[in-house]
Amino acid sequence: MEKKLTKSKKDRYLLGVCGGIANYFGVDSRLIRIIFVFTPASILFYLLLGYFLHEDNNLY
Repeated sequence: MEKKLTKSKKDRYLLGVCGGIANYFGVDSRLIRIIFVFTPASILFYLLLGYFLHEDNNLY
């Protein structure tokens, strides 16, 4: 099965981008959120990913 980067429906606060990235790489979503908070220009990147990524269809 092919792995795809998607927004998470289960692990989300705003758009589900950090939860989707965490699921894709197999890490804790809190780590991804911390990286997004302390990275310059992360708000723009987050919004772009939120717009272009598809929703996750798996709710397991």
